[in-house]
Amino acid sequence: MLAYLTDPEMWTALVKIAIINVVLSGDNAVVIALACRSLNPKDQKKAFIIGTAGIVILMTMLTIFAAALMTVPYLQLIGSILLLWIGIKLLLPEDGNDELKGSSNFWEAVRTIIIADIIMSLDNVLGMAGAAKGHYGMLFLGLLITMPLILFGSALLMKLMERFPVFVTIGAALIGYVAGEMVIGDHATHDYVEAHLAFLDKYFVAALGGALIVVVVGKVLGKQKVLAMSAASGEQARQS
Repeated sequence: MLAYLTDPEMWTALVKIAIINVVLSGDNAVVIALACRSLNPKDQKKAFIIGTAGIVILMTMLTIFAAALMTVPYLQLIGSILLLWIGIKLLLPEDGNDELKGSSNFWEAVRTIIIADIIMSLDNVLGMAGAAKGHYGMLFLGLLITMPLILFGSALLMKLMERFPVFVTIGAALIGYVAGEMVIGDHATHDYVEAHLAFLDKYFVAALGGALIVVVVGKVLGKQKVLAMSAASGEQARQS
């Protein structure tokens, strides 16, 4: 056990994993902030902790099987479609009756945090797998150490979103951007894109297209939902 703890290679792996995760945690913080912004302060803290803990555990498992996962065709393609939907959904206004929906909103936020962050981290786990060099205990510890940094970043972003709503749109656009990158990075599409549609990657067309889809579709559906909610409120007022 002592030899394990004094092995410099293992501690080097730990530092590398922590640095990689900090550098790549920006989009994780955005997802957490977006998913939790409509919860009350007490539930926000709980969702932060539960969601981030779920990410650490699942990221450890994903990284162990990273090399095999990244060769599965259509995995990133399916993930990108899920991310587009998550980004759009996060732009939609909340329904009324918050008191009745509080519990379901809480678990929906936790689910959104875990699913979106795991998908967005699919192409990052290879870096952490390489840094771990088989020391998966250190991988878990490295991810655990960076939890407070992710939580701090999420809380800061959420305050910005509350004060400046444009950050909500920017955050959702970032999710769409990552989704666009994943479409052309999938094992099933990469070679074709590289040979015939290189401009999609070279000029960030796919990534920017993903961001545009999320923002445009999210705004359109959001306006439709607001109109529907207003109509329903007006109907209730007339009936009462």
